[in-house]
Amino acid sequence: MLRIMKPLVTVLMICLAGIYCQEPVTTCLGPIYSMNKLGYQSLYTGQQDFSLALLNAINMASPNENLFFSPYSTYQALLIAFFLSGNQTEMFLRNTLRLDKTMSKNDVEAAYKLDKLRTNFTDALAAYKFTSANKIYVSDAIEVRNCIMNLFRDEISQINFKQQPEDARNKINEWVETRTNNMIKDLLPPGSVDDSTDLVLVNAAYFKGIWLKKFNPAQTAQEIFYVSSTKQIMVDMMHIEDTFNYEVSETLGAHILEMPYKGDNISMYILLPPFSKTNDALENTLSKLTLEEFRKIVKGNNAFKQSIQVSLPKFSLEHTIELVPILEKMGVGNLFRSDVDLSALSIKNHVTLGRGIHKARIIINENGAEAAAATALVGWRIMEDEDEPLEFKCNRPFIFLIFNKDRNTILFTGVFRKPQ
Repeated sequence: MLRIMKPLVTVLMICLAGIYCQEPVTTCLGPIYSMNKLGYQSLYTGQQDFSLALLNAINMASPNENLFFSPYSTYQALLIAFFLSGNQTEMFLRNTLRLDKTMSKNDVEAAYKLDKLRTNFTDALAAYKFTSANKIYVSDAIEVRNCIMNLFRDEISQINFKQQPEDARNKINEWVETRTNNMIKDLLPPGSVDDSTDLVLVNAAYFKGIWLKKFNPAQTAQEIFYVSSTKQIMVDMMHIEDTFNYEVSETLGAHILEMPYKGDNISMYILLPPFSKTNDALENTLSKLTLEEFRKIVKGNNAFKQSIQVSLPKFSLEHTIELVPILEKMGVGNLFRSDVDLSALSIKNHVTLGRGIHKARIIINENGAEAAAATALVGWRIMEDEDEPLEFKCNRPFIFLIFNKDRNTILFTGVFRKPQ
């Protein structure tokens, strides 16, 4: 039986300089007052807003291309940077990650640890498979603070960058391949790690889901996908007729379909704008996809169950993103500059962050999907006869998001503009 796998990896690569940082009075993450009982929920409230901002920033950088990435993975990697940061850099990251202002750094760390435990526990019981792992690869020449070693003993791995940079690169790539079921290969390209590298932060996220309502492979057929009003490409189109949650958003200018995976906690939401001769319908929907509108979608405020004929392209995507310019536009401030403050990591060394790499891959077929979707509904007409099924035909550009209802997090998202 064919299964769908989709992983994603975000990497923050760090090089080194040298500065003294003062030991905090309590812990490396600051003084402990009273723990925020709502810290776990607050952590991922900000993740939704961050994810939509990241989608907008990546789309602006590649406005005419297919997009696919994991905001969850990017968020996790930046969380690790947040834990290792101090002073102004910590403030920039707190704002970029939309962390609740009432949460101390220790609150955030406690929420992070709880999320890791819940992820491992849920994965063992769920009908789908979702894993996320962070790794802090530190040069064995760096003296890491004891409190950081204790807090992140599962994440930290000391490695010989200076004398064996190529071996270190291969070791990191092998870890990523293992964590993503061999879907993400060669995350760090040759030359990306050298003898000046002192720190590499990595997150690897992997999702494998099976549609709750599968497509019948016998009904898959070659059909036209309208890239624009003047360009069409043939694509393998999958078909199913069943009952799904559906709505029309006048605010977003799009039809919206929810396609759940087995396990009932994770769904793909497909946002399908109308056909546009000027190709601005999709951009219009993206520009209006605010946090408020997104929450209306996942809460199902205006959705209703409807018999629908769904046509969805069968496809695969692989996308690599250079994160530095994207994150700088999102307000990470001096994170990638020479005056960055990552002093929580080492008491003797000034660490700088040099590069950010994000790589994602998705495979969609009749059985399921990792983090991708295709939708296109020709016209804006809603059939008046409730006994007749609607047609939700994804034969033109659309937006898709894979959302975890249990954690209220956006795992993967993207824009499908054209078959490859």
